[in-house]
Amino acid sequence: MDNWKSILNADPIPWLLEDNNPSVKYFTLIDILGKAANDSEVKKVKEEIMKKGVVPKILAKQKEGGYWEDSQKFYTAKYKGTVWQIIILAELGAEEKDERIRKACEFILENSQDRESSGFSMWVSARTGGGRSTGVIPCLTGNLVYSLIKLGYLEDGRVQNSINWITTYQRFDDGIKNTPKDWPYERLVVCWGKHSCHMGVVKALKALAEIPPNQRNKEVKNTIEEGVEYLLKHHIYKRSHDLSRVSKPGWLRFAFPLMYQTDVLEILGILTRLGYHDERMQGATDLLISKQDDQGKWKLESTFNGRFQTNIEQKGKPSKWITLNALKVLKNFLNVTQLKNRHLKC
Repeated sequence: MDNWKSILNADPIPWLLEDNNPSVKYFTLIDILGKAANDSEVKKVKEEIMKKGVVPKILAKQKEGGYWEDSQKFYTAKYKGTVWQIIILAELGAEEKDERIRKACEFILENSQDRESSGFSMWVSARTGGGRSTGVIPCLTGNLVYSLIKLGYLEDGRVQNSINWITTYQRFDDGIKNTPKDWPYERLVVCWGKHSCHMGVVKALKALAEIPPNQRNKEVKNTIEEGVEYLLKHHIYKRSHDLSRVSKPGWLRFAFPLMYQTDVLEILGILTRLGYHDERMQGATDLLISKQDDQGKWKLESTFNGRFQTNIEQKGKPSKWITLNALKVLKNFLNVTQLKNRHLKC
């Protein structure tokens, strides 16, 4: 069912299937055209991801130990450190069996993961090894759990423990409840204040959305439901206590990759991936639709280019990544909405 395409000003899919961006082509084949992972064309394009474009440029700068830049600044070297490369490589569909990818993942598990709680930390502990407990933060934990799952680590016990960290510690406070005083809530007010950090919520849900539905335990399901309701209460990007106000204007400018930041498109992508089609998403969906140009493409409106290991697309120009992610949202949201409306009329 392709009714969702009627909302497009033009068809950008042939553009997304061009050979110059194998990652976008791969995900277009899988997520938009519905081809199977074992399809011969899909497998060929998947191999191309490691041979040309952004992925090989990033991997060419990797150090022998599996890290980038300074081994101790895996998080604080924004955005050239190891954490950020793992996030980008996961987003771009890098081959999980590649030795360089495995070395990077093992490095971050060894140095960033707090050995007691299994959350991910900004700093390594010189005393005990692993991540320092005082540096564990929700957005980083969500981002790395998401990335490690994408890179083939879902069954790894260390990642399973990090999923448990999310379901145990992630909060969805809306400025009403009092924040607990024990660890990890007694510090970093920006993350754990009376109102939960929006980015922490989004990245936690992004991670849990990568777990196949049949592998989500009760705790994961409950956390997803609670987190989704938090975002829907905000109508994605507004202030829940005053829906006439935007929470942060920056969330209206679409970016890729987002690193620890978020935007309307990413949040819609997570919610539709989880199968949600709530009327409180409609305003954000309308905003998304309004941003396409006459060719059915979306622009890159914000970027960290110049701070990456290598630039990714060009600000102010039509973006294959933004367009791909927009199409995924519209396909998931509009088709189901139309299907529901059809049943209601019957």
